[in-house]
Amino acid sequence: MAFSVNTNTGAMAALQNLSATNRGLETTQSRINTGLRVSGTKDDSASYTIAQKLRGDVGGLAAVTSSLSRAKSTVDVAVAGVEQISDLMNQMKSKVLEGSDAGLDSASKAQITADVSAIQNQIKSIIKSSSFNGTNLLDSGGSGAIAALKSDVTSDTLNVAHRNLEADLGSTLTSGVTMGDFATAESNMKSALSTLGSAARQIDGQLSFTSKLSDVIESGIGNLVDADLAKESAKLQALQVKQQLGLQALSIANQAPQSIMSLFR
Repeated sequence: MAFSVNTNTGAMAALQNLSATNRGLETTQSRINTGLRVSGTKDDSASYTIAQKLRGDVGGLAAVTSSLSRAKSTVDVAVAGVEQISDLMNQMKSKVLEGSDAGLDSASKAQITADVSAIQNQIKSIIKSSSFNGTNLLDSGGSGAIAALKSDVTSDTLNVAHRNLEADLGSTLTSGVTMGDFATAESNMKSALSTLGSAARQIDGQLSFTSKLSDVIESGIGNLVDADLAKESAKLQALQVKQQLGLQALSIANQAPQSIMSLFR
């Protein structure tokens, strides 16, 4: 080995090794700080590109979830209204049957008529009030059909039609209602309950699927870009020790040219 004060090859080698250790240390510290193994395209272009595409898919599913949630709230309000109206229709039918008793005096019949009228007004009020965010699926003056998104990659929608419930109930909401007026109204109420109940179940099912799909995609993104913090922690400790040893090696190599002075004593 030649002795030279112009070129300290030992120090240069030690410095290169120390620089490599420092770069590894920076990478490991970045992964620990961010929790990501791939935080940018320079880390792993293929994984980063795929992860970005999947993040876009998750954003699309969030829009679908928002649309379905609005539809769910609107339908839930309509379902609550129809169920309450169904109960009131049963009460009104009972009152009308009671009022048909020929043995009742005029005062009792008048009271029953007033009770029926109050129920009718309550039903009309519920129909008008069964609105969410400006959409009413039951009101005669509404155009409250729903077209909720089902997918973020197609134009598929989940449709719930508007019903004119006042027309469905027909003469049962007018004065002088008789038992014969209930046949068509009861059939229409069954149809409304069935249609809205089915729509509510479909929306709930679609929401559940969208949530699970979003979770699966999020997990896939994690598999691509998340750092294994247990492994990175162990690597950090190893690199810190290696950095200390590298500094000592560089210090020893830097002292080598001083040994040349002993040749001239």
